[in-house]
Amino acid sequence: MTKVILLIAIASANSAMALRAVEPMLPALADEFGTSVSVAAVVMIAYALAYGCGQVVQGALGDRYGKLRVATLAIGLSALSSIGCAFAGGLSSLAGWRMATGALSSGAMILGMAYIGDVVPRTQRQLVMARYVAGSIIGQSLGPAVGGAFTDLLGWRSTFAFHALVFGVVAALLFWSTRREWDDGPRTTGPIISLARYAAIFKLAPARFVMGIAMFEALFFFGAYSFVGAMLKARFDLSYTVIGLTLAGYGVGGVLFIIAVGRLLPRIGQGGMVLAGALSCGFFFIVLAFVPVWQLAVPCTIGLGFSFYLLHNVMQTRSTEMTPEARGTGISLFALFWAVGQSIGIGVTGLGVATLGFQTMIVLFGLGFAAMGVFLRANLHRLPK
Repeated sequence: MTKVILLIAIASANSAMALRAVEPMLPALADEFGTSVSVAAVVMIAYALAYGCGQVVQGALGDRYGKLRVATLAIGLSALSSIGCAFAGGLSSLAGWRMATGALSSGAMILGMAYIGDVVPRTQRQLVMARYVAGSIIGQSLGPAVGGAFTDLLGWRSTFAFHALVFGVVAALLFWSTRREWDDGPRTTGPIISLARYAAIFKLAPARFVMGIAMFEALFFFGAYSFVGAMLKARFDLSYTVIGLTLAGYGVGGVLFIIAVGRLLPRIGQGGMVLAGALSCGFFFIVLAFVPVWQLAVPCTIGLGFSFYLLHNVMQTRSTEMTPEARGTGISLFALFWAVGQSIGIGVTGLGVATLGFQTMIVLFGLGFAAMGVFLRANLHRLPK
């Protein structure tokens, strides 16, 4: 079990890396294709939206055909779509291949969470989930650093070639290690994509609440964070490598959270984690928007990563109890709303930047995240038990 979770966590890390690697290279993409940073951000929106939609399908497929089987095959196909990104001839082509990669690579994270829900006892699940998510956090930490460094050294296309290599190797290892377990675990019956099954989930008030919070959580946080790199480029004219390393502070903060969660959870509980995460995120976004020197952005991004996962880990854990009889489907809906929120946030911020500027939009969305978290703390009883 531990080996399987580790392998899927590595796949999740590469998927998260592929998402975040684009952030520091946005100005380079804008220059390459003769457009603005706001328009170039479509490659992030395409990945995030497809990531969420792909999880709905892969969650249902995993419930029917086996979570390990579906995850392994999808990761293998992600290698091919990443090659397409590397050879894209235009912005629309790149966005299309990014959409394919997001839809395919989404299976690792969602089916890994569902697999944990199947095999790990509830009393141990939050700590196991936090450690599993470390793979995604490490990927998100390395993503901007890898994207920035490859863009400076070999050009932005080399970043996607690197992702293709990692996806291919991980898929081969997963196949070799898990193929005998593909037929294990609970299975659903009836139609694979069942509108009745989705409707039944939406009838559950706790499920509706957790999906709504997931959407606004991602909308406010990533609506602000996705443009921090472009803001640093515009204000301080940093290299893409430095921007990437600065943005990687988010992942460092996430790793610090993983180290601390075992001691934090029993001391302040889920309610304390939610409130502390919300308020500190708002604080760090405001400070980040007005740093006088770029070096001060580093502790802010680290603080944002730690603060975000204080709140997000609670949401991830509660989402595994939305529909215990079909966890893949339930968690995939949670992830869909999270991805839709992220896409909306990036789109709205991109439009707002053109008129209000980077700083104003980052502050507004940071305050929105804080307010959302305070509301969640007051309504924590409405989440799935």
